[in-house]
Amino acid sequence: MDVVVTPTPELRGSIQALSSKNYTTRYLLVAALAEGTSTIYHPAHSEDSDAMRRCIRDLGAELEEDGEKIVIKGFGSKPRDVRELNVGNAGAVLRFLMAVAALCPDVTFVNAYPDSLGKRPHDDLIVSLRQLGVEVDDHEGKLPITIRGGAPKGGNITVSGNVSSQFLSALLFLAPLLEEDSEIEVLDDLKSKVVVGQTLEVLEQAGIVIEASEDLMRYRVPGGQRYQARTYRVQGDYPGSAAVLAAAAVTRSEVTIHGLPEKSRQGERAVVDVLRMMETPLVHDGDDITVRGNGKLKAVEFDGDAATDAVLAMVAAAVYAEGTSRFYNVENLRYKECDRITDYLAELRKAGADVEEKRDEIIVHGKPEGLEGGVEINAHYDHRVIMALTVVGLRCRQPLRIRDAHHVAKSYPIFFDHLQALGANVQWQE
Repeated sequence: MDVVVTPTPELRGSIQALSSKNYTTRYLLVAALAEGTSTIYHPAHSEDSDAMRRCIRDLGAELEEDGEKIVIKGFGSKPRDVRELNVGNAGAVLRFLMAVAALCPDVTFVNAYPDSLGKRPHDDLIVSLRQLGVEVDDHEGKLPITIRGGAPKGGNITVSGNVSSQFLSALLFLAPLLEEDSEIEVLDDLKSKVVVGQTLEVLEQAGIVIEASEDLMRYRVPGGQRYQARTYRVQGDYPGSAAVLAAAAVTRSEVTIHGLPEKSRQGERAVVDVLRMMETPLVHDGDDITVRGNGKLKAVEFDGDAATDAVLAMVAAAVYAEGTSRFYNVENLRYKECDRITDYLAELRKAGADVEEKRDEIIVHGKPEGLEGGVEINAHYDHRVIMALTVVGLRCRQPLRIRDAHHVAKSYPIFFDHLQALGANVQWQE
């Protein structure tokens, strides 16, 4: 389904932040890898987290859920022997479970989204898994992928961090369960170090011991460990909330989002700092963020590597800022559900934005007077692109029609419900 975004001058009200997708998927996984029963309070519901629920159930975990919590009896280091796993369009879920599948004799990950996840590369993780003695059949690093494991070995492992930190996180989930100790070295650069920090945080909460170098490029992982059954509480989701905060910044607004802790380790918390740099009136008090937007924004320069999933929303705000903004060190945006640099900027230009791209940069020449709009744009099946283009549509002079906007459900199923509750004129169209 498509969404039509009609110009909306004002947003007012308050909403509760969605629970964090990143933390939910990680808590679900460590609960499944534990021997015993874990409880996760306030887990996220999205296509990604639901894909993790479905797959760990297929692998032998027992799940019971009500409106407040999910209780999981894990399979420990012995997942069920399954022939196929379908992760939908969830890249992180695929990569984490490719590592877990090394404990199984023969698992094929099917290609359910050939035009999105089916195009994304996983070569770097495949190379590392082969170092563990795992056989992998793939299609030039892409789905469908078959893992033939059963008895992976520890030892010295290298992994490239150039494309995604998810490959490293996948190995960190697996390595503690191996009989031998492991030494993991990251080659090249390491993207999204903040997200690796979230993985290490969750592993520590699950009772796993890992020694990490200060620069997060080397790890010592003792073998023979066991995940502990624990109780977890999921915090609010900054990546999704970034789009709502950006929407409040580009309009006249008084919008409060509850459930976003000031001391969160989510890298996308930086959206608060960026909006302040843009001179957006904003107060962050405890777990509440209030934006009193006046639609007047100043250009910024920002290193986006630590806040990858908030960059597109910040770019959307910069479209209406006075001056030229620059978001750099963001090449890994090219390896997401779509090429979030080339594809996103192509759609922004259709709406009338003045934007440029370099290999690892997005440059925005702001138009405080607004954009013309009045066009149909393609979100490329990408939830972050859908949310960011919606922000842009609020300040266009004519409506924007966003194709296939239902894919927002990958991370934020009630995004448009939340915007409507704040007064945004957004309507579903067949």
